Amino acid sequence: MIRLLKKEMKLAASPLSYLFIAFGLMAFVPGYPILVSAFFLCLGLFQSFQAAREANDITYTALLPVAKADVVRAKYLFCGFIQLCYFVLTAAVTLIRMTALSEAEVYRSNPLMNANLVYLGFVLLILGLFQSIFVGGFFKTAYRFARPFVMFIVAAFLVVGLGETLFHIPGMAALNAFGFAHIGLQICALLLGATMYFALTLISIQRAIRNFERIDL
Repeated sequence: MIRLLKKEMKLAASPLSYLFIAFGLMAFVPGYPILVSAFFLCLGLFQSFQAAREANDITYTALLPVAKADVVRAKYLFCGFIQLCYFVLTAAVTLIRMTALSEAEVYRSNPLMNANLVYLGFVLLILGLFQSIFVGGFFKTAYRFARPFVMFIVAAFLVVGLGETLFHIPGMAALNAFGFAHIGLQICALLLGATMYFALTLISIQRAIRNFERIDL
């Protein structure tokens, strides 16, 4: 499995997948819907799937002496690795905003989503939807990916819209807390997002393996 992951990282990956990790820094940008950074990260991963398809990577990998299930797991591991790098970066930026920059006027006057643990929970939800909708959808055919990516775009921007709307509803302003205010609520939102990410990913992997096993390459 480690060798397959290395193959994904060195041969199948588009350079954009690595470059777009830097979008985690968008959490510093005021006056911008920072949740969109998670979508850009997934766009970079999409470029890797596109490059791999053009190189006939799936067929090549399936011809190696490995189980078809491991081919699927390697793709998910690669996506998970890129997502982890991005999440660590945007989490570090979020912690800076929650501590050193918690009183900065440029953020206090920002009408859009604040970078806090609730934001990180929404990020994990978007990444989980990518695993479930796009990667899982790709392995229905191991070739077509336009439709699952369009479906993911719709789902991702619905989540972005939800994240930017909820804290404007009366009684829900705490979701946009600054610093460590309402920390219990923030932690619950983060844990919920993490639970959704892992649940969506694990369910998607099992479904993708079943679908890929039925495909005659």
